[in-house]
Amino acid sequence: MLGADGVTTTAAPLSHGLPALWRSDARILILGSLPGIASIRAAQYYAHPRNQFWPLMQQLFDIEATQPYPARLQALQQAQVALWDLIAAAERRGSLDSAINPASIQCNDFARLLCQLPQLQAVWLNGGTAAKNWHKLIKNGLQLPPQVQVFTLPSTSPAHAALSFQHKLLAWQQAYQQTFQQRME
Repeated sequence: MLGADGVTTTAAPLSHGLPALWRSDARILILGSLPGIASIRAAQYYAHPRNQFWPLMQQLFDIEATQPYPARLQALQQAQVALWDLIAAAERRGSLDSAINPASIQCNDFARLLCQLPQLQAVWLNGGTAAKNWHKLIKNGLQLPPQVQVFTLPSTSPAHAALSFQHKLLAWQQAYQQTFQQRME
């Protein structure tokens, strides 16, 4: 491909996300943007050692962050939490969301997943890129059941160092409390 400066450029490699992790009894669906290189190579959600996702899950759901990955996934499912990413595939160099080529984004099929989660109460969006792409899906006609709340939460990515772990934890705890407060009403 010829760039604007007349120099030949190549498209960024196409990054593919991971399969959805869910059970039909899930009450919370946590959505990231697109897994980074460490997660794709390991075929594990939030595999980068400095990503704060698993330490947050430990605080919220008492899931030991140092357990083997399969045990963490099983514990998440037992806590009625599903995981997926907004983006199924996109061109991106590296792991940063800012490097995703917006024109190349292919979103996952949420309409099909939502039909399989009848007890869903909340969608938790892990970071700004996830939120931005979620709002595009809603604008383009994705329908949510009326009882489902949506929370935009600070990214757990090590690239989002502007907030401390404690500040992120507070925001995630508020989403947790509001999600389960609705269940009690």
